[in-house]
Formats: sequence, structure tokens, C-alpha cells
Amino acid sequence: MPGRCVGTYQGMRKATFTRPRIRKALGALDRRLFSSVATARLPGFHHVLPRLSRAADNSLLWAGAAAVLAVTGRRRMRRAATRGLLAISVASPVVNLLGKQAFARARPAVADLVDFPAVRLGRVPSSHSFPSGHSAAAAAFATAVAMEAPRGVAVPVAVTAGAVCFSRVYTGVHYPGDVLAGAAIGVLAAAASRRIWPEPAVLGEVRVAATAPTRDLDPRGAGVVAVVNNGTGRDPGTAAALRRALPDAEVVEVAPGDDLAKHLHEAAGRALVLAVAGGDGTMACGAQAALEQGVPLLPVPAGTLDHFARTLGLQTVADAVAAYQAGHVVAVDVAEAAGRVFLNTATLGIHPLVVDRRERWERTVGRWPALVMAMADALLHDRRPEPLVIDGVPRRVWLLFAGNCAYRSRGVAPTVRDRLEDGLLDVRVLAAAGRLPRLRALASTVAGGVGLSRNYLRWRADTVRIDAPDAPDGQVRLARDGETFSVAGPVVLAKRPRSLLVFRPPG
Repeated sequence: MPGRCVGTYQGMRKATFTRPRIRKALGALDRRLFSSVATARLPGFHHVLPRLSRAADNSLLWAGAAAVLAVTGRRRMRRAATRGLLAISVASPVVNLLGKQAFARARPAVADLVDFPAVRLGRVPSSHSFPSGHSAAAAAFATAVAMEAPRGVAVPVAVTAGAVCFSRVYTGVHYPGDVLAGAAIGVLAAAASRRIWPEPAVLGEVRVAATAPTRDLDPRGAGVVAVVNNGTGRDPGTAAALRRALPDAEVVEVAPGDDLAKHLHEAAGRALVLAVAGGDGTMACGAQAALEQGVPLLPVPAGTLDHFARTLGLQTVADAVAAYQAGHVVAVDVAEAAGRVFLNTATLGIHPLVVDRRERWERTVGRWPALVMAMADALLHDRRPEPLVIDGVPRRVWLLFAGNCAYRSRGVAPTVRDRLEDGLLDVRVLAAAGRLPRLRALASTVAGGVGLSRNYLRWRADTVRIDAPDAPDGQVRLARDGETFSVAGPVVLAKRPRSLLVFRPPG
């Protein structure tokens, strides 16, 4: 017994003294590496690296890079820019508000280095050293860009980020350990951005119901009536591109403010194939007209997001024309909210409010700034959860989401589907138990499920009935595929399995 006690004590003593030794050894190695890099004289880098390091102050370098990517107009570049800034917005608070305050490590004492030249940055930052905020932002942006952009863009960004990280040691303001810790946080922040903003669906890999190939289609477009919604504004040359590719097709351009539904219904009545160019809201209206007239739908992506067209594998006008000329038609599900067709999602609660306010401001400030403003306004507005009766069960609801077919990710704002023909609605509810703050409800809506608790409900059904006993004037505000409208309750959500014929690329 005494021997056992002594052995236990010796083991505890050994563990106690080993950890400080490891920390001391790592600290000494960190300082030696810092001294080697900081006193190095690298021809050509003495002037470049300090300027690069200063350019990365407050992430201005990465904001400029994001702006360059965004103005290219290419979808992958815009996504890379957005994900990069999102990753930085996650990494920076972790480093500056948590990491630096928790560790409070002093900056390197460059004055003690005999061979160190004049302070290369011109000034030493006053904040704590561990972890490096510049390195976290650089790694976050580079990793996020690599997740979205092609290699020809991702590699130069990664090289620049690596140079910024190295410059923080070379200019004498950070130890290598600070840089490595900051870079690790940045990589994790970029990975976490997938949780907040999922990747887009893989083009064309969604499962659909096959049908027999459509024959006797005129490759020049005879019998095709194409309705182009010029109010979407993504590509003003869509109508001209369709006329060039399908010279015998009839092309109808709908100006902003015109009755889009009327034009679509009339076009479907005289068409063998109804082509619809616009965003997801326009496509939902086109699907309704195609179903009413019993003609196949040719989706032509020309909106901001184009979730439905991209899920089918259609990114451009050329993709849509090729799918038509190949005659490859498939059957997909549609869903209905109060009798109105939707192809992607329908929502009640806080989301229609955000959409209404975004549309009010986007013509003045642009879509994405308007979205941020709308979310902030919804957060500050005196908004309460809506009392709803969902399939006979009373609930106080912040947001009800219904997807046409099952969506992959958790949360109340998913974007990726694997099928378009499962016969089901994907229903998700963010309910209020007690007093759920608006901030948490809105953050959960935007962040795709981050921080959701037992107040998050999910199930699948083919029909859902929603009563809103306290709705003003009996009107319920809904959004379907990004377009808002009001209807008298009750609201019935239902499926029409494999009812819509659409063109998609073969294979």
C-alpha cells in the first residue's frame, strides 16, 4: 500500500513537471525561430514584405481582392469573394476578442536583437501577440477562396496569404507560434463557413424521374415561346442570345412592372415548349403556366441565384439551348403554397419580412447591401413570433420552411438537394419556447442551424395545413422561391409528384 501511494505521487509529480518543460522547450524553439527569421536579410524582400504586411492591416488587402473577384461577374468568383469575407468575419472575433485576451502574450522584443535592422513596419502594434490576427485573416481568405475558385485564382491568393504570414515574423511583430496559431484558426473559420453558407448543389447530379426522349423538336426553335423577364437584370443580353441560338422561336420580353403571370399564361397557351428566362420566382410562375397548359418547361437561368436551373445542371443560356436541342426531358416534383406553385422553398414568419424589405431597398443600394439592411431592420423591429396552428398543433413560430423535396443540410435555411422527385415536403420550424430572442431567431435563419436547440423541429410530409388565427385581416404573408405574397388562411402546402416536364442536359 505505501509503495502504491509513492508510485502514484511520483507519477503525478512527473506529469506536473513535464508539462512546464514542454511549454518551456516550445517557447525556446519559438524564440530561436523568430530570431533566425527576423534577423535575416533577404535581398528584394526588405521593402516588399513590410509593405505587404501593412496592406493587410484591417483585412484591407483581402477586401480589395474580394472586390476584384466580385467585379468579374463570374458566379464562382462572386462566391469565392463572399466566402472569403465571411471566413474573415468568423476568424477575426475569435482571434481579437478571445485569443489575444486569453493568452495576453507580449510582442517580441526586437530591441534585444543585435542584428535586427530598423523596425521594418515603422511601428509595433500595441495589441497582444498570440495569435496573429493578420495570419488568421490571410489563411481564412485563402482557404475560403480555394473552396470556391479555380486553381488559377486560388494558388496566387494562397501564395499572397503565405507571404503575409511570413511577413509578420520577418518584420518582427510576431513569433512563428503566433502565426501558426492564427493560420490554424483561419483555416477552421473557412471550414466553418460551410456550416453558415453551404456549398451550391453539384450541377446536374440531382436525381430526377427519366422520361422518353422528346422527338420532332425543331433545332431552330419552331414551336418554342420564350418569355424573358427583363426585371431580373442579371444578363440584359438573354433575349438576344435566345434569338441567335433559336432563330425560329418566339421571344417575348417582359418589362419591369408588366403582368408577368399573364404573359406566361398566354405564351404557354400557344407553345409546344415554354422557355422561361429569369430567376427562381419567375421560374415558379413559368412552371405554373406550363402545368396549366400541359407543355414542357425549358428553364433559362437569368436571375441572381437560379437554384432550380442550377440543380438541373443549367448555368447559361447555351446550356438551356443544348438541353432543348438534345430533347432530354425529365419529370420533377412541384409543390404548392395556397395553390401557387413553388420549385424550391416556401416560408412563413420572419423570412418574408426580410424579403419584403430587401426588395424595397435593392434598386437603390443593390441586392446584397439591401439584404444586410433588411436583416438588421428585422432584428431591430418589434417583431414577435407568429401564433400558428400546424396540422392541428398550436405553436409560436419564428420561421416555417417548406422545401420541395428533401434538403441535405440541417437548419432552417438549407440550399442543397439530392432529388427532385421524392414526393415529399421538407418541413422545418423554428419555434419560440418562452422568450426566444429575435437575435437568435434571425441568426439561426441566416446561419443554417448554428445554435439551434430543441425549438428546432423537422419532419417530412406530402401535405401540411397551417392556420393563423391571429393574422391581421386574416391574411398570411408567405414567400415562395424568393417572391412574397399574402393569402387568406388557412394555408395548405401540398405536393404534385413528378408532374412537371423540364429539359435538362443529357447524361
